Amino acid sequence: MNDSQRINITNEVTTQYKINEIFESIQGEGAFTGVPSIFIRVQGCPVGCPWCDTKHTWDIPPETEQSASQVLLKSSDSDTWFRATAEQLLNILREEGYTAKHIILTGGEPCLYNLVPLTSLLIENDYSVQIETSGTFALKTHPDTWVTVSPKINMKGGYEVRRELLEQADEIKHPIAMEKHIEELDELLAGKALKSSCLIYLQPISQQQRATELAVKTCIERNWRLSLQTHKFIGIE
Repeated sequence: MNDSQRINITNEVTTQYKINEIFESIQGEGAFTGVPSIFIRVQGCPVGCPWCDTKHTWDIPPETEQSASQVLLKSSDSDTWFRATAEQLLNILREEGYTAKHIILTGGEPCLYNLVPLTSLLIENDYSVQIETSGTFALKTHPDTWVTVSPKINMKGGYEVRRELLEQADEIKHPIAMEKHIEELDELLAGKALKSSCLIYLQPISQQQRATELAVKTCIERNWRLSLQTHKFIGIE
């Protein structure tokens, strides 16, 4: 994604969101594991995590813009997307007949967008809202939004994890594969005024055995929590 695309995302006069997909499933990670949820996945992310499993959301090719109805019908990952306001997205949730009352804003990188209009409208309509972010962009959201920060350290995009995002986090969910990743998290959290209620999760990358054993050992030592991608174990999206 180039600079002009990024500027277009954050400075639109009327807040519109570029959406890669919307679907209903079960949250498989972190504090809301097992909760029926509606996932709203935005298009656009410049962070560049090498293990990302949604690389099709990184760029925003103008030629792949489609209508909402076309995108909602797709059955496999692609870089097609549609644009919608908060009101239009709420109408889609109603029209699709979703029964879950928990919304997860994911990506891509949701914090590229001004999420105040969307999160406020959803919360006013009795949804709980969670955002999953890398912590590299400023948070613009309703104060009752549950903030999940999965800090992306030393990624290809060159963005630093922001102090205020860590201090706003309700949970910090850190993917690990080796001891170095735990050391990076320790360094990142040093001197930060985390919420007293903030939950810290370690998530083994790709459920690798070595990573899982290290995560379990460290969680026991630190009284942290283990997050497994349970949706992958049971074969759901």
